[in-house]
Order: sequence, then structure tokens, then C-alpha cells
Amino acid sequence: MSEDPGLLMTLGRRSGPLDTVLIHPAGGGLGQYVGLTLQLARHGTVHGIRAAGLLPGERPERSVPRMAAAYRELLDALPRPPALLAGWSLGGILAWELAAQAAAAGNAGDTPPPAVVMIDSHPELEPDNALLRSHPLDSIEHSAGGLSSGFEPALLRSTAAAHLTAARAHRVRQPSDTPTLLLACASPDREAQIARWRSLATRLTVRDLDCGHFDVFTPPHHRQLLCHIKEFVDGLAVTA
Repeated sequence: MSEDPGLLMTLGRRSGPLDTVLIHPAGGGLGQYVGLTLQLARHGTVHGIRAAGLLPGERPERSVPRMAAAYRELLDALPRPPALLAGWSLGGILAWELAAQAAAAGNAGDTPPPAVVMIDSHPELEPDNALLRSHPLDSIEHSAGGLSSGFEPALLRSTAAAHLTAARAHRVRQPSDTPTLLLACASPDREAQIARWRSLATRLTVRDLDCGHFDVFTPPHHRQLLCHIKEFVDGLAVTA
């Protein structure tokens, strides 16, 4: 994995009690999060973590634990710990793993571990999962390209392939009691997805999205997504 420090970037800067870090989905870019950044920046500074592999000379990572270890170092370098970690798909898995690590390690002082927003993330991908039957590489490339990622298609595709390898191999095992929002898309796997997360998360809020996995950032579904996240984050802000 590249040691390029440019993986962490500031997406929106504003004073407030809830700093957020948005974590890339499979494919590695952050273009999907423009609207979400604008909403979350009302509460505090928003940072984003893109994946290695999108620029010439970088190698994409094929392991969720190694990505989480690298991103934990990036979070530790921030001026203050984030109050919220969020991500779509693989990004939600990484958000969960980072929050669970923070909870297990114990944060300095009285700072609680970050809350988590997972946008249609699956704790494990069985071979018959609908996502794996829907030509995910083509779907990732199409959705990222439609959001003006600015990255070379070949690099985007190779990074997405590496991330799919990582997602297929990973199984979420670490439970957590941090406040967590799961936004679950319409899918034959939705009931099993929710049940598995309920076995891991003791403070889980579930909201359904009436669309497919690769449609969450398109109108009118994006508005529904933002409404659910706003409700969750407003609740966090009350207790901050």
C-alpha cells in the first residue's frame, strides 16, 4: 500500500461539536460524498479518506485489516478524534472496524468512540450475495465515472478489483456498542444483512432505502439517504 500522505483530505471545514471522517467505498474515490459532506459540515469539520491505487505509482490494498490499520494512523493524526465515521459499502465496513478498534483501545480522556453510519454495508459477502451476482466491477466503474471521479478508468478498475477481493475475504467479528446507523438497500439479502448487524451492534438503528446498492446517490434516493442521516446525526448533536 502506498505511503502517500494524501490519502486523508479535508472536505469541509467548520467549527462544531461533531467532526466526521468519510471513508471510501470499493473503487477508492470520494466523489459520491459531495452532498453528504455539505450536510455533515453543518456540525463540524469533515475529512475524507481515499484509497491508495488511484494515482500512478500507488498499489491498491487487498486486505480490510491492513486498510483499517493504515487509516487508524491517519485518524490518530487529526487534531481531535472524529465523532462520526461514515461510508458506503466497503467504506461502512472500514468505519465499523475503526470505531470498534477505538472502543476496544479506549480513547483518551472522556472522548467516546465515534458513532458509525454504514450505507448498505454487509458484514460478510457470501458467494450467493446479490451484489456479487450483479457484475460489481462494471457497476462500481459506472457509478464512480458518473460522479466525475477524475481518476483513470484502468486505475479505478484495478483498485475496485482489489477492494472486492478484500471484501469477499473479510468477516466482521468485532462487536461494538457505539451508536450505529445502517441504511439497508432493497435486496434479497436485506433481512440477513440486518440480522447479522444486530448480532454485532447493541445500539443499532436501521433505516431502509427503497433502491438498489448502486442507486443510493442518485435522485430521488439521495434525498432519502440524506434525510435518514440527518435524523441520526441530529440525535448525536443533542448529546454532544
